[in-house]
Amino acid sequence: MKVYEKLLLNDNDTAFYLFDAAELKRRIFRLRSMLPEETALCFAVKANPFLVRELTDCVDRFEICSPGEAMICRSLNVPKNRMVISGVYKTPTQVRGLLSDPYFNGVITVESVRQYRLIGEFAQRFKRRAVVLLRLTNKSQFGLNKTEIEQIISQRGRNPRISVAGLQFFSGTQKTSIKKIRRELEELDLFLLRLKEVFGYEATELEYGPGFPVPYFDGDPFDEGEYLREFSALLSGMHNKPKLTLELGRSIAASCGRYYTHIVDIKQNDGQDYLITDGGMHQLVYYGQQMAMKQPAVRVVGKENAEPEASWNICGALCSMNDILAKQIMLPAVQVGDVLCFENTGAYCMTEGISLFLSRELPAVWMRPEYGAPFPIRMPVETYLYNTPSYERMRSDD
Repeated sequence: MKVYEKLLLNDNDTAFYLFDAAELKRRIFRLRSMLPEETALCFAVKANPFLVRELTDCVDRFEICSPGEAMICRSLNVPKNRMVISGVYKTPTQVRGLLSDPYFNGVITVESVRQYRLIGEFAQRFKRRAVVLLRLTNKSQFGLNKTEIEQIISQRGRNPRISVAGLQFFSGTQKTSIKKIRRELEELDLFLLRLKEVFGYEATELEYGPGFPVPYFDGDPFDEGEYLREFSALLSGMHNKPKLTLELGRSIAASCGRYYTHIVDIKQNDGQDYLITDGGMHQLVYYGQQMAMKQPAVRVVGKENAEPEASWNICGALCSMNDILAKQIMLPAVQVGDVLCFENTGAYCMTEGISLFLSRELPAVWMRPEYGAPFPIRMPVETYLYNTPSYERMRSDD
């Protein structure tokens, strides 16, 4: 057991997260070293808002997809010129707030023609210049289709207060196929060329979400080094050369996180051995877990060098048969009170879970700085308050 883990376990008697700032920065360094030198990085805040401060000096931009994420970034002093305000729906109040703020000089993505007009209306009202990226759809509910983008580009002179910097495109996550990446980049390249040749418009920016994969499970075959070398060659081969920003969340954040949960009960039912933990699927969300049919990287803290002895089904504390963290995973001898550590939990695990289900508390979050001892950046939060109905207004109306 590592010294800092021993200290953490002394301070936490329920499940908790730990994020490692040094590992996070090593990850950024590796990505930058493998990508073309001029490539910028944009961190998707939705992947893990608890990493924003640690990344402020490491990435070029932050993608913000909700008013709540904007509040988080403002409270952590993210420079406004490094904010990309994204999201499929931007409320009129949100757009008004952005364009009435004389200090906001970030970028706003455009998801629809209605959204484009709304931005134009408020830009005109407040005599502001709005810099936007037009989001090209991936054939889903997100973004504009090519015809709509062409219409906006062809009529861009009608909205002189809107500056169309370029395009944004994101088509999914965990994309292990470099062939799919190649097709996307080729299509983007051709579309940018068409906008230039037909409409005389040359994009200065392209924000692209490649959806780099993260190998979460045992047996995931993935050579990231070769993948990134091929990806970089594809970027270098593009005919159009706008400033390229890669929007990444999972790929940046996953490796820096660990989730610790205590074994609170051991039982056997119908020949199956079960470990019950004080955490569960409301706190630990792995992409593609598929009802725990794959095996994540998990260890028994302090018993890393012990030989595996038995196969266990690891289940959480929720009253749901779906609350399975791993099936038939080999572990050394365990007992109630032992702690399991799940690796690669830096992205989404703490935000995508059904955290209000059964009104259980949100776990503590700890940060391990590059130098010094870990410290808490969120204490446990009771959620029953959010699920408790209030009849105070009815009584006051009476």
